[in-house]
Amino acid sequence: MNILGIDIGGTFTDLVAWDAERRVFSHAKKLTSYSDFFQSARDCFQAAGLVLAEASAVRHGTTQVINAFIQRSGAKVALLTTQGFRDVLEIGRANRPIAFQLRYERQPPLVDRPLRFEVAERMDAHGSIVTPLDMDQLDAIIDHIATLDVEGVAVSFLNSYRNPVHEEQAAARLRERLPHIFVTSGCELTREWFEYERTSTAVANAYVGPLMGAYLDHFDQGLRGDGFAGTFALMASNGGVLTPAMGRAQPLALVESGPIGGCIAASAYAAALDLDDVIAFDMGGTTAKCALVQRGKFEVQSTYYIGGYEHGFPVRMPILDIVEVGAGGGSIAGVDELGRMTVGPKSAGSEPGPAAFGRGGQNPTVTDANLLLGRIGEGAFLGGAFRLDKEASRRAMVEKVMRPLGLAEADVERAASGVLQLASTVMSGAIKEITGDRGHDARKFVLFAFGGGGPLHAADLARDLHIPLAIIPPEPGNFSALGMLLAQPRVDRAQSFFHDLDAVAMSSAESLLAQLERDACSALQADHPDKPFHVRRYLDLRYRGQKHPLQVELDGRPDAARVRGAFESAYRDRFGHADDLHPVEIVGVRIVATVDAPMGDLLAAARPTASEPPVSVPRDVWFDRHGWLKTSVYRRETLPVGFGRNGPAILEEYGATTVIGPRDRFVIGALGEIRIHCGGATQ
Repeated sequence: MNILGIDIGGTFTDLVAWDAERRVFSHAKKLTSYSDFFQSARDCFQAAGLVLAEASAVRHGTTQVINAFIQRSGAKVALLTTQGFRDVLEIGRANRPIAFQLRYERQPPLVDRPLRFEVAERMDAHGSIVTPLDMDQLDAIIDHIATLDVEGVAVSFLNSYRNPVHEEQAAARLRERLPHIFVTSGCELTREWFEYERTSTAVANAYVGPLMGAYLDHFDQGLRGDGFAGTFALMASNGGVLTPAMGRAQPLALVESGPIGGCIAASAYAAALDLDDVIAFDMGGTTAKCALVQRGKFEVQSTYYIGGYEHGFPVRMPILDIVEVGAGGGSIAGVDELGRMTVGPKSAGSEPGPAAFGRGGQNPTVTDANLLLGRIGEGAFLGGAFRLDKEASRRAMVEKVMRPLGLAEADVERAASGVLQLASTVMSGAIKEITGDRGHDARKFVLFAFGGGGPLHAADLARDLHIPLAIIPPEPGNFSALGMLLAQPRVDRAQSFFHDLDAVAMSSAESLLAQLERDACSALQADHPDKPFHVRRYLDLRYRGQKHPLQVELDGRPDAARVRGAFESAYRDRFGHADDLHPVEIVGVRIVATVDAPMGDLLAAARPTASEPPVSVPRDVWFDRHGWLKTSVYRRETLPVGFGRNGPAILEEYGATTVIGPRDRFVIGALGEIRIHCGGATQ
């Protein structure tokens, strides 16, 4: 039985395959083909020598949804809303996140104003019908939409979270009369009270619905055409997996589909290595991402800003709390109009890729800088199957960075080092955002780095942030695909619920939670019969008068006093203080239901076993403040558990390279992980 995890990123497509009978893993990594994404997966299957007909399951993560938003390449969408609320997308929250930027602008709405339609209907705040839905007016709007070459329609009515009947009627009529158009409604995605966020969520889902429907159909047909007859599942942004049918209906649930897999695997490793607080750091070819894992769990946020809080727009979906920045191996270095060096966020991707790839790229990237400084070997990339062109990197760095800055050609180390320093600054900022901005001290965490570029920069980042220990797992370049094998089916349900925290509220909340639990378990039971479920319950709590709540997990059937104590503890952890006199109110209830289907001790099986004595081959490597140093270079697969050395050192493997600084020390841990003790070499 083979279970395959396939992660299609902006630069590379990664595969991890688990053979349960032989208890062995297979790995492959290929450049992503933008003309046919399934072909990228097929290339990996073939490179690993896999026969799809022998696979029992395929787990897939993709960056298609987030890329569609970033590139504004989604569908032409119309919005149907309550009369008088046509402009809610542009009004938004009427806040100004960057107060002193005189030319500040948010991203424009996904729906142009001529494609936003109002219909007579009205629900009050308690869910009672004030104005019935005008079906004649609705039919006239549908007739007009049919003439506009629209691909998707979002329906979002005022107060529909309390009573969705009008939204359901409108969506049903749209689907009946426009069967070729993707239709979604706000109440199908979220039953919470945030008017602007619900509308933005519905529009975003419609925006990517047609694209992802075609993508999933093509991918599924490709799998079946190659003989696959097993279960196809998708990596969801909440940390679980979902069926293709759910992915087609709610493609927005896949917005961070790719990066989430690495966080799942990082959580598993943290538990196995008995690590309480971990920063999961993933640096790929296009972006760098980071998330926190605390006591084996990662935090899921209920509102996620696509394009960032400062300029982007919100979606109300359960998405792992992750910070993403445009700093990857393919991030392009250049000089701006003010004569300043820049790195990213634009990436060379896989087409044409960094200059070193020899595929026509003319711009220097972070990868080119690492190559020029000897941190990456010319013949070590992808096990030597992909030879890098150092001279092409040098030419690109000279033409696009050094000459505009007035640097002599002999200063290539200075320029390449500057590129890496800028990239590190951006990545350090992301880690500070996920730690310091959340009330956490980064120095108390372990930096757990993966992705094709994470091991290259892990020790530098840990040192800059005063983090004493960095860990690199086995096969870090394919780590997100491994996480997709570990993820389990999951369903989230949430609903607004307003009440002061007291005994009456707890009784009502318990009834609503039980109802949501039945709904969530029923949804899982339909696709996973005869499998046990695990359910977690949460309350959204805040001090009366505040806007933003905190989630508190319920333990058994706690009373109001215990819930308040848990809230104040969480509040104190986040903000450093709490008020034991101010009233607390409940604003929402949540259910997380997962299928309990353990995969066994995959992490132990993933541990590499050294089959030959370690041999180091020296290479000159540039280190800031030290210059060129003769550095030991090891093949990682030859290093047994317990093997350790002082830096400097380079550890090369199939999908990644790990850099050990001159004052660092590394040791191979019990699961084959590289443990880098940063800041000093100790015996």
